[in-house]
Amino acid sequence: MSLTVCNVHLTPNSEKMIYVSHTLLKQLKLSNKRSIRLRLGRASIPVTLKPIKKAGKHLYISSGIRTTVKVPKAGSVFLLNETDGHIQLGPLIGILSDASIRTATSPFGSRTGFIKQILRAGHNKAYVFAFAPRDINWSNETVFAYFLNEYGGWVRKTVPLPDVVYNRLPSRRAETSTGINNLRERFIRKKIPFFNWSFFNKSDVYALLEGEQDANRYVPESVMNPNSDTIKEMLERHQFVYYKPTAGSLGIGIYRLTYLTKKGYFARYTNNGKNVLLRFKHFSSLMRMLEGRHGRQLRGYVVQQGVRLAEIDGCPIDFRFHMHKNGDDQWVVVGIGAKKAGKGSVTTHVKNGGQLMAPKQALERTFGERADEVLDRAKEVAIELAEAIERNHPHLIGELGFDLGIDRDEHVWMFEANAKPGRSIFKHPSLRIEGRSSIEHILEHCLFLSKFRRRDEQ
Repeated sequence: MSLTVCNVHLTPNSEKMIYVSHTLLKQLKLSNKRSIRLRLGRASIPVTLKPIKKAGKHLYISSGIRTTVKVPKAGSVFLLNETDGHIQLGPLIGILSDASIRTATSPFGSRTGFIKQILRAGHNKAYVFAFAPRDINWSNETVFAYFLNEYGGWVRKTVPLPDVVYNRLPSRRAETSTGINNLRERFIRKKIPFFNWSFFNKSDVYALLEGEQDANRYVPESVMNPNSDTIKEMLERHQFVYYKPTAGSLGIGIYRLTYLTKKGYFARYTNNGKNVLLRFKHFSSLMRMLEGRHGRQLRGYVVQQGVRLAEIDGCPIDFRFHMHKNGDDQWVVVGIGAKKAGKGSVTTHVKNGGQLMAPKQALERTFGERADEVLDRAKEVAIELAEAIERNHPHLIGELGFDLGIDRDEHVWMFEANAKPGRSIFKHPSLRIEGRSSIEHILEHCLFLSKFRRRDEQ
């Protein structure tokens, strides 16, 4: 097998012939070949080779060939000689997303800007495009794809099914539909790598880590669908707990429940953007409030041990760790954002008054000269957790977001794991380089999954 980068040129000729520079022929060990099979994605065609005297690595593809294999554009891409006489262009990297309202300039809603970043970063590295489920034609195995033109606008082109799919579908509701389940299974049956499979529920994460004794040390005691007796027992044991929806996000629907001897029970939560604090003399009154707001069965909720986190100005801080698989299929920490809770807020979410900080800045204010050591330990834990989750997950995972806390004794705790983490931490001025690195890691992992990796990088 040989892999190289070449410059692809498109010609108007109708003949099924490709013109190849001597340097490229030698690189691909095709100097004695007169014909090959050229492949892009799942489409292929037999072609005649014609050597040309031109410096560098160049490949000229005629319009007659493009009609079949649908090469979307000229430029620099990889060329893979996987088996004797079979050459593959690419890779074709598909970013799967959607929006309830698609416009000509914003076809993927709020994710359009992020998707454009990936496509720009992939320019002259691969054929990177975006698509929605409705853009797939399964009968002829093509996609009516979104590419960026030279001016940064959208242009639609039909290409074969991709070599790898990065899933950024925007909602849990969309992902649980029969249509999307069928879509994912069809990609798997066609042996097209598909990551990330779906959003996590909190119950998913606990189940994935259940048999991982070492990783479980970092997970607070958590009980799914608790009854009132369980909530009361945990309050008495831990003094405070968090009561939150299993499929929640952005801190919506979270309660901090506290029990103080001789003072009673307290519930803190956010309602219509305002922080609410209620006091109850009896536990039964607290439960009536929760049942009144969420039903007597209290299904779809988890009660989780409260942890006394390190604080700044009396406000707890936690950390978002943005994790990626790299081009060598290893987990790495790409970005870390520290989040300081707003006064009286249940969570550290910025929308609830939280403040985004650089991690070292936050840790120096809480652990002083031990900040670097504490942060390094948290990175080790994040990688350990990612590896444990991946070991037990039945599908490909290439990206994770962890909400980690560090208590006053420097113990690391994992509160949340997200299969499709948000990117708000990269808006912090100190994390812009990490934001670009995150995009590069997505592309590098796509190259790995599609088997388009430079030999000197393997």
